[in-house]
Amino acid sequence: MRVLAELPHPDCKITIFGMNQKFIIKFEQGTLEQSYKLAEADVVGGINGVFEMLDEEFIQQVVGLFGQMRTAIIDTYNKYQ
Repeated sequence: MRVLAELPHPDCKITIFGMNQKFIIKFEQGTLEQSYKLAEADVVGGINGVFEMLDEEFIQQVVGLFGQMRTAIIDTYNKYQ
């Protein structure tokens, strides 16, 4: 797996990898991470097509999911304390 690009964003770290004819888009926020895999053949324009897909609306949906993930793990952790 090789790093193709890193995109600066104030709410999360975004890294795009290439591996086995797939783009892997990884979002990180603290100890949480999300990844999305796309076949290179499904993305028009290669890596530039990935950049276009990562618009602010999508990124804000990802950030919202981080909030849900954080709530889920805190709630689960608190049940066992």
